[in-house]
Amino acid sequence: MGNAGVEVVDVSKRFRLYHEKTSSIKERFVHPRRMSYEDLWALDSISFDVPEGETFGILGRNGSGKSTLLKCISGILQVTSGKVVVRGKLAALLELGAGFQPELSGRDNIFLNASLLGLSTREVERRFDEIVAFSELEQFIDNQVKYYSSGMYVRLGFAVAVNVDPDVLVVDEVLAVGDERFQRKCLERIKLFQKEGRTIIFVTHAADLVRQICTEAVVLQQGKMIGMGPPGEAIRLFREHLLEGSEEGEFAPGEEVVVDDASRIRSTTGESASAARPLVITGAEIQHPGIGRRQYLLPREPLRLWVAFEAFSALPDVVFAIELHDLAGNLVFGTDTEILEKPFDAVPGTGVADFAFDSVPLLDGTYSVNVGVRSRSGGTVYDWREQLCQFEVMNPGRSLGTVALQPTAEVRALGALGAG
Repeated sequence: MGNAGVEVVDVSKRFRLYHEKTSSIKERFVHPRRMSYEDLWALDSISFDVPEGETFGILGRNGSGKSTLLKCISGILQVTSGKVVVRGKLAALLELGAGFQPELSGRDNIFLNASLLGLSTREVERRFDEIVAFSELEQFIDNQVKYYSSGMYVRLGFAVAVNVDPDVLVVDEVLAVGDERFQRKCLERIKLFQKEGRTIIFVTHAADLVRQICTEAVVLQQGKMIGMGPPGEAIRLFREHLLEGSEEGEFAPGEEVVVDDASRIRSTTGESASAARPLVITGAEIQHPGIGRRQYLLPREPLRLWVAFEAFSALPDVVFAIELHDLAGNLVFGTDTEILEKPFDAVPGTGVADFAFDSVPLLDGTYSVNVGVRSRSGGTVYDWREQLCQFEVMNPGRSLGTVALQPTAEVRALGALGAG
């Protein structure tokens, strides 16, 4: 592991929340001691290192302190205690419109933002066409940015940030605002930065994006760092703490339970799972034609996934979700019972969610299965299990890749060259 590109050392950030508002500066001076306030610690003793050339993810719910931490790293906010050390030039793309002057044109804002990031006017002039081309805003570049849409803001901001050749790139959740094609374009540039050995700090709610591009991630909750590790471990920790802070109730982390079959539930701790959550996933089972004779699935064979659960209270509009990931952590497929139009109201007792695939069009590989259950609104995650089970696909043919397509081919001559 190389030197740290970014060091965050015991960083805390305090905000003061005043209970009363003064109507004028004069009133504040006349009654200086009447202003009551309370301290809000947005960050509390956060420490980690981001090695040079690594892509580091930050996960957390809204209000966990993610954006505050990025602002401290970027120098926009001063820390209350601790320190942040950044080695090299830093470019930050934070919340929508940050750093833009709405009365200025896109052209003027490029020069303004690039100069704030350390470029001279001559350097901006040299890179101006490349910045505009990346943003795809050629016909709007001389319009005032106050007339830009949210997607146009993101395009311009990202185009400036990635074209100043930063050593450290800090990206907040703003990429979710752009359209899908531009998001892909931004991710391609981020992957190019990775190949060039630049340091990237990335905040997103898309856990699978962290799994796909990050080498390590930290999890924040209410300003505290609750864990750090490889993407898979960080995502598991993040989702477990989503269970604790559900909008519809506070649930403690669930115990591990296993299923002997669809009707008999056995707890590994011997305690009642009802003390943890109103509904828990108790196990999963994969079935395919090869079981009993071989442990692998052949391309395009059927597959069935049984998810056992136990409900301890009546829950309307429960949604079961599944995700298939390859060994690299890439999301291969995801769906849920809402997408499949299978509504379900849970009643106290045990049950099984049955997902059937008539054909699995995959080639060689081992695939893990994540399973979750949530409310229909998405506001409550009742349970989520990473890598609950897995299955293997073995390709007896010579085709390459991941997907088992079935093309046909025909080759024919069209006549000799020069023939009439």
